[in-house]
Amino acid sequence: MPSPRSVFDRPAEEAAPLLLGAVLRRAGEHGTVAVRLTEVEAYSGEGLDPGSHAHRGKGKRNAVMFGPSGHLYTYFTYGMHVCANVVCLPEGRAAGILLRAGEIIEGEEAARERRGSAVPFRDLARGPARLATALGIPLSDGGADLFAEPYDLELPWHAPAHATSARTGVSGEGGSDAFPWRFYLPGDATVSPYRAHIPKRRSLPPLWQE
Repeated sequence: MPSPRSVFDRPAEEAAPLLLGAVLRRAGEHGTVAVRLTEVEAYSGEGLDPGSHAHRGKGKRNAVMFGPSGHLYTYFTYGMHVCANVVCLPEGRAAGILLRAGEIIEGEEAARERRGSAVPFRDLARGPARLATALGIPLSDGGADLFAEPYDLELPWHAPAHATSARTGVSGEGGSDAFPWRFYLPGDATVSPYRAHIPKRRSLPPLWQE
């Protein structure tokens, strides 16, 4: 029987739908929080996907993406929020799946300590930065094995019915079908709203640049 990790030894766009309905747990000092994943996005690798942090090759910040599959790739967004990704493909090749949203199914009290007591339940892990905050994922967890403590990843026996769209806020995608790699559970209250990319007059350097 193949190991759960082998699910990620394939292109991210093939592995991503298999994460829907999966349960990701992280044990922390305030207890364990578990999230049922309801929305993810796939990002390919070197030279293939302009939205990917690996698009321009391997660097210090994205080196984890070129490592073994089933590990965690973390990065800062807007200079302050952590986003969490699952590394795909065999070591030496880069791809990843951004964890965009989920439902808290265990450890709501601990999640609220991090997110705020007044936050509506559906918003506790609704959005990639919120999800990482609710689970207590720090930037320093980059490279962590999602199948070893303090993490535990339980994949569903069967991938649930899902919908797809262009990825959220990625430059050049808009309503096109070039990268319809956002996968989500339709009708689930915890799925984040779709937002197309809005060009800015002055853009910041990409995250992958050193």
